[in-house]
Amino acid sequence: MGSRNWKALASYCCIAILLSALPAQAQSDAGRSTGNLALIRDAAQAIAAGDLQRAETELNVVLAAVPNEYRALNLMGIVRAQQRREPEAEKLLRRSIELNPAFASAHVSLGMLYVQMARPDDAIVEFQEALRLDADRSDARSALVNTWREEARAAVGRNDPEKALSLLLRARKTESKDPDVLYDFGMVALQMSLFPDAVQAFQEALTVRKDDARAVYGLGRAQMALANYDDARATFQRYVEMQPADASGRYALGMTLESLQQFADARDEFQKSIALQPAQTESYFQLGQIELEAGNLAAAETQLNRVLSRDPHHAGALAALGRLKFQQKDYIQARDDLEKAVAANIALREAHYYLGMTYARLNRKEDSDKELAIATQLEHQEVERHQNQLRILNSDQLPANEPGK
Repeated sequence: MGSRNWKALASYCCIAILLSALPAQAQSDAGRSTGNLALIRDAAQAIAAGDLQRAETELNVVLAAVPNEYRALNLMGIVRAQQRREPEAEKLLRRSIELNPAFASAHVSLGMLYVQMARPDDAIVEFQEALRLDADRSDARSALVNTWREEARAAVGRNDPEKALSLLLRARKTESKDPDVLYDFGMVALQMSLFPDAVQAFQEALTVRKDDARAVYGLGRAQMALANYDDARATFQRYVEMQPADASGRYALGMTLESLQQFADARDEFQKSIALQPAQTESYFQLGQIELEAGNLAAAETQLNRVLSRDPHHAGALAALGRLKFQQKDYIQARDDLEKAVAANIALREAHYYLGMTYARLNRKEDSDKELAIATQLEHQEVERHQNQLRILNSDQLPANEPGK
């Protein structure tokens, strides 16, 4: 937990103390005397200014006179937390809460301490309790949402997108207009092939932060996945206008143009991508694909060999080169390239199909039938996978073990 957050919390406490110190609310007991309140206020200001030594000195004076002054205990807990004396900080903050369970600031402080101690589950409990006590605590809400976001990132790192999505659903429910939450949600939805949800999240993020290039790029990816190529072209055009020197943006725009069969414009974008980042393979691969589809076999072979010179196991380039050799009736070379493509990516349908066709030309009927059957099976799996995605997207229920539903 950064010192900036602790300072902000101290400033919040200072304001609260000033409000509670109005003469009309003055109490006769020593714990709420004007002098002690002034010292507590000054200590909060010192923490906000980064002067922990002065804050500690003033708080010690208060606690020596009134050991159970819950506001002073809270601030001393903040001081100890910044000094990395976490066990002492936790004890002080828990004592503050014990003395006044309705004191939202102490719950926020304890939550921030637990974040610092890498105890996110405990932190979430404290932030939620603070919001239950005071729904207007923007610092508690922000800390809660940020904790969920961090936990979602960790879940993605563990290859657990379902957990990440559940955490981000909670964050989104708490802060429905937070562009960072919406962006994170969109990225996880993309990973899970929940493309309409991703589109909606990125669009909502862009209504809040119109110039968020990351969200624009994510939106284009989701639109491409849905085969909304016209929308994707417009989105990636917007992106390259925002980030003209980004080779990945040029590549993405080229992909949409290629999908729209605007091959000349696509070729221009891939070439611009290469000019921006010469050490790459994918734009060369797409140029090879364009030339192959146009029947320019010599030009296609040049581009595909460039890919393979950088990545000898590039399955797409091997499959395309095998197809090219098949068209040239060089079946031996086609067989070699296509077998390498299948070895590199066993799920590449086109490679199995052309390998089956090549085996047929080489009078290897049994092998040919096997490869063509695999190609057909892969095609059916692609259709079934798409149908399953649609069923998931059309469902209004989360999985039974979904904590965020």
